[in-house]
Amino acid sequence: MFILIFEQLVKMFFILLLAFLCYRIGLVNQEGNKSISNLLLMIVNPVLIITVYQTEYDPGLVQGLLLSFLAAALTHVLGIVVSTVFIRSGSGADYSIERFSAMYSNCGFIGIPLIGSVLGDTGVFYLSAYMTMFNLFTWTHGVILMEKKCSLKNLVHGLLSPMFIATLAAIALFFLRIEIPSVLLDSMDYIADMNTPLAMMVAGFSVAQADILKMCRNLRLYYVSTVKLVLFPLCTIPLLLVLRLPQEVSMTILIAAACPTATTGTMMAIRYRQNYTYAAEIFALSTVLSVATMPVVVLIAEQIL
Repeated sequence: MFILIFEQLVKMFFILLLAFLCYRIGLVNQEGNKSISNLLLMIVNPVLIITVYQTEYDPGLVQGLLLSFLAAALTHVLGIVVSTVFIRSGSGADYSIERFSAMYSNCGFIGIPLIGSVLGDTGVFYLSAYMTMFNLFTWTHGVILMEKKCSLKNLVHGLLSPMFIATLAAIALFFLRIEIPSVLLDSMDYIADMNTPLAMMVAGFSVAQADILKMCRNLRLYYVSTVKLVLFPLCTIPLLLVLRLPQEVSMTILIAAACPTATTGTMMAIRYRQNYTYAAEIFALSTVLSVATMPVVVLIAEQIL
């Protein structure tokens, strides 16, 4: 799996590099980046989740899905602990952004194409549980970090997000054994196939907006990225070991946890008037470094799990 992960990340990196160049030469601007990001969040990812659940009902899949929900919830709780321990509130004015960035993974944009290529539709099926927990935690704990208080309005907004609604709809169709007509499903599959290139382009556009030289000289960014890319996933391995989960479930949760910082961090920072430039720099650096860290983390996990 080490080779598969590395090869897929290299392929994705080339798409990211192309997007980086497109932004730098002015072929795509910030408005274009925002439009593509919205298209991915509002249409492509939700459609992908629905198509993944259009599979034959299998009690084994149901058991794996329930275990994935349990593991995903515990992993996010672990992420809160790890980010709180390694990033102290007195470390600086942007500690809330650092904690958010250190625990919340880009499980949608990068996790879906990566897990899909390595573990197939079954892996993406289990990943939907992690993404559901991601939405619940970001709109509760994440909002508390950014706003320093919990808002019922923001929680409701998160629960009404397209990804969350699509996941619930997909699960309902799966358990009710309702099949989408093949003509419509084929069209949805075409849309779902756009996830990988669009996701990496959004990542590339975001990296292109960062001050690369300044970013590379900021040692604090490397520290936060290390917490996110190395410490958090390595702490996740003992948890998965204790839970004794099936291999596909364990590797899905681990890869999701090992993904770089979520783009949601930058969006949240903008929404709640935090230092969004700093959030974007953490995202950019962790995305680039993940090409090297993720295969190593997966290799270590394979030996243990």
